[in-house]
Amino acid sequence: KEFHTCSLIVDCVCFQSGRCDLHKGLRIEISEQPHTMRQVTNIIIALQKFKQVRSTEFTDHELFNIIIENIVEESMGLKVNCESSRTYNKQDRVIQCTVCDGLKKSLVQSQGTPNLLAVTLRGGNSNRSVGINLSTYTTPGCKATNGQPICLKIAQSNLYLACTKESGTSSQPHLILEDVKDEETLKTIEENDGMERFLFFRKVTGGSINTFESVKYPHWFISTSKNESMPVDMCVEEDTSRQKVFTLQDQKVI
Repeated sequence: KEFHTCSLIVDCVCFQSGRCDLHKGLRIEISEQPHTMRQVTNIIIALQKFKQVRSTEFTDHELFNIIIENIVEESMGLKVNCESSRTYNKQDRVIQCTVCDGLKKSLVQSQGTPNLLAVTLRGGNSNRSVGINLSTYTTPGCKATNGQPICLKIAQSNLYLACTKESGTSSQPHLILEDVKDEETLKTIEENDGMERFLFFRKVTGGSINTFESVKYPHWFISTSKNESMPVDMCVEEDTSRQKVFTLQDQKVI
């Protein structure tokens, strides 16, 4: 038998007696359609009832009543306005680390230009690698994102990584170091308020592989050249000529 309520399907193997044996076959599927918090809560309550039933057998009618009683959503409920603008609020947790690209090149600060360079450091040159302060932001409520919103700052400075375009041009986005004189302006960032250039979506795969996608310019990622001592910049996801994956080293919470 199948009962469809709030996208929950309970599939039982029934016998000639007209009863269903849960141990013989119980399949619960949740559709990809969005659910309210109340729906999720009701599903959990229903599953708990299944676990509390003393007998492993009950009639189709009893099963139907359990589902109807616990999963049918009431007409009243909390509504979340998903049409409102995204708001990113800075959290207190800050991770300090150094960053290497997929070719083990370290990020160092370029002298005289607002850029970072990706350089292979050997021997006693490891101290040239810049420390990065990674600050996290709350993810905006009911809107999907491509990872954890963060901002990236050069340690012991007011320099932040920013993805931006030259004013009045239609050029592609670039990564620069920007001096933020009032860091209070980064505590709360609103959609389209001009400060999104400092935000990146951090996605971690395999436990240690990081990518950083621009919030302001979707599908543009922080990247490095395969060549030595070239500026760290932005590229599109499809660009296979550049390195888009990074590892965080010497991490500590400050």
